[in-house]
Amino acid sequence: MKEFKDQIFEDDKIGDKFLAYSEERSVPEISINDSFTISVPAVKKKNKLFKSVLKLDKNFHVYIHGDRELVEKGVDENGKKFYKLYYEEES
Repeated sequence: MKEFKDQIFEDDKIGDKFLAYSEERSVPEISINDSFTISVPAVKKKNKLFKSVLKLDKNFHVYIHGDRELVEKGVDENGKKFYKLYYEEES
């Protein structure tokens, strides 16, 4: 469970809360496997949530064809939303 926590949760505080919760909720009569397979349909569904066209404000569209790992979404300290796009070269 600790290895799972380290891989999934970036924030140690949240990961620690996850471990505490899982220990608190554990029932001795029920055993939970530490290993499991990843559901392919669930991964596909999650991937569909990523848009290939970002429609921002009015009349501003960004079309994305490529590696989704090169797009970062965030919010700045003033509450403004932003996207960071990483690329090797402009064509």
